[in-house]
Amino acid sequence: MKISVITPSFNQGKYIERTILSVINQRGSFELEYIIIDGGSTDNTLDLIKKYQDSLTWISETDRGQSDAINKGFNMATGDLFAWLNADDTYEENALSEVVERYREYRFKWCFGNCRNINEDDQEIRRLITRYKIAESKRYSYRRLLSKDFISQPAVFFTKDIYREIGPLDINCQYSMDYDYWLRIAKKYNPHYINKFLANFRWHGESKNSTNYKKAAYETYLTAKRHATTQDKYLILRHYLHYRMLSLVYRFL
Repeated sequence: MKISVITPSFNQGKYIERTILSVINQRGSFELEYIIIDGGSTDNTLDLIKKYQDSLTWISETDRGQSDAINKGFNMATGDLFAWLNADDTYEENALSEVVERYREYRFKWCFGNCRNINEDDQEIRRLITRYKIAESKRYSYRRLLSKDFISQPAVFFTKDIYREIGPLDINCQYSMDYDYWLRIAKKYNPHYINKFLANFRWHGESKNSTNYKKAAYETYLTAKRHATTQDKYLILRHYLHYRMLSLVYRFL
């Protein structure tokens, strides 16, 4: 059993070592394939990658953005299960072992678990948002997912066959490439939910979603609208209201 984890990176020298260690220190009855796709970093990112190059595969070259880098990694990957972990996020200890055990038992097409929000110093923040997402996850349905994005990207895993069937991430999505991908998969397959913490999503002043949250939330709404049918108009209205509400909530968090 092999898991392939892809990390896209660009000038994330402040955080990427923590990301790398959270991946290569995973233990369990599986083989790990770790691939870092760097976009031509000019800070100390490459020095940190080289420090651990015996435990991973990496390339550094210009790309067309985050989705393009992730797709490059998936096209190189040879594992049975795929995932991507951004260069400022981390896995919880034993996260991959938990996923492998669940896969062996349930043979899911894709799965997702819980994810904490953390700050620059690895301290947990925004616990209310985390609890909200967990509550939504326990009541998962495709229609619920269409009305709000509650699946945390770092805690998602899917099979190699899913990637082959669904295809690559949409490189035209700047912020919502993950949500777009979940909807594409969810139209065909229900996920297996793991009610355990698998990963940590880092909020900091330089992160794309932190600095451009309103743009990211609006693109997510447009993504839902693009996937909706004429019968889903009510759900899209709910998504729009959800987007407006979160824009207000995050302003005060």
